[in-house]
Amino acid sequence: MCTAALVLYLSLVGAGRALVGIAALLGACLAMRAPQAAAGVVLAARGQVQSAVVTSVEDGRAGASVDARYLCSVVGADGVPLKVRIWRGCERTTRPGDALAVVYDPKGRVPPRGLGDGSGVAGPLRDLAPWVAVLVAGSMVAVIRSYRLSSHAEARP
Repeated sequence: MCTAALVLYLSLVGAGRALVGIAALLGACLAMRAPQAAAGVVLAARGQVQSAVVTSVEDGRAGASVDARYLCSVVGADGVPLKVRIWRGCERTTRPGDALAVVYDPKGRVPPRGLGDGSGVAGPLRDLAPWVAVLVAGSMVAVIRSYRLSSHAEARP
């Protein structure tokens, strides 16, 4: 919604199609990253850490994706398999039977994650900061470029 409102505003002030398109693309990218960051903030604020046992390890690098990771299927301390596969803490050397630290939300509002280096409230927000900065800078450039300097030059005596 915010991206749509920004695009509408930039269109109304006459920012230009290219700059409006860039702002829309950056806003969409930020919108796709925000839910993961929000889940990370929730887990950092009220998450609880438990040990989970690895049942299988999948090498995600075998696919075509360059950013693929190792994915571990795990069971919690109560013996119930987690519905999500864990990638934080799951490495090439991880084997079935190994223990991984998993942080989960006791209220169950966000899925559990492996405990990573970026734990804490600042970690997920730090990941969003570059996207926000680029979107703000792009929007500022679009608004500044929308003002017609020629109309100010004609008004001078």
